[in-house]
Amino acid sequence: MTLARLVKTQGRRGEVGAEVHSDVPDRFAPGMKVYALTATRRALEIEDLWPHKGLLIFKFAGVDSISDAERIVGAELQVPRTERAQLEPGWTYVSDLVGCALFDHSREVGRIEDVQFGAGEAPLLIIGSADKNFEIPFAEAYLERVDLRRRQVRMHLPPGMLEINAPMTEEEKREQSRDLKGRGFKPRRRNRGL
Repeated sequence: MTLARLVKTQGRRGEVGAEVHSDVPDRFAPGMKVYALTATRRALEIEDLWPHKGLLIFKFAGVDSISDAERIVGAELQVPRTERAQLEPGWTYVSDLVGCALFDHSREVGRIEDVQFGAGEAPLLIIGSADKNFEIPFAEAYLERVDLRRRQVRMHLPPGMLEINAPMTEEEKREQSRDLKGRGFKPRRRNRGL
């Protein structure tokens, strides 16, 4: 269960700044044990923590220099599922959504492959389907229900959202290129003699 992502070093004693992905107040505390997950998994103990400019700054036991801190930047801070905080009824851990099928009304769009944070107020659900990938905000305004037992997320997306959030296909790129050439668009050439 990912609770935060370490994004930068902060200070000279090995402190690191983190984006927090938990809505549970006071989720972290000194003495708490967490795992830093990169290519490997490293157990860490929180020595101290404090908020600073939109990040939560951590000081971990045994991480005592900038070079020590650089080794864990980019890591996700995780706890085992058994240690997750109890949520109120109707709340869901976003990490539990990965692997669920996403439905827009009754139409299956694809499977949730990842969840990305930091692009806006709502996390982005990365949806993979047979022909396209989509980025859909996991916003309460669009959410109908989450059924983790059936591995389904049901949403009511605004008309056109799937078309806007899908990357262009190769055919669409070729068509756009033809349209630009038809309107007289020509790529600029650099003047090498200047």
